[in-house]
Order: sequence, then structure tokens, then C-alpha cells
Amino acid sequence: MTKLEKIEQDIQRLSPQDLDTFRKWFHAYDAQRWDEQLERDVSAGRLERLRQEALTEHQDQRSREL
Repeated sequence: MTKLEKIEQDIQRLSPQDLDTFRKWFHAYDAQRWDEQLERDVSAGRLERLRQEALTEHQDQRSREL
């Protein structure tokens, strides 16, 4: 049995209350990891092209307020 399969089995055995607690924890954990990856991508310049495209579209009045 792989580590992931063991985790899956353990999750399936959680009580409804523990599953809710786990779900909230995992959502926060996943969001934090995503934020960290986004920060690394921004710092490395990986989003620069998209930023420039958005600025150009805005300057060309091809954007709208949300």
C-alpha cells in the first residue's frame, strides 16, 4: 500500500466532525501553498508577460471595471 492509499483510507475513516475539521485545515493549507507558489512565480518574473498584456489592454481601453 502506498502512502497516498493509506492517507485515503484514513480520511475515509474520519468521523463527520473530524472530516469537517480536516477539510477546513486542508483548504487553508492548500491556499497557503498556492499563495507561496504565486509569490515565487511573481518574484521569478514568470507572470511579467501577463502583467504587460493586461496593462497594454487597459491602456488601449480594452478593459472594464469589475
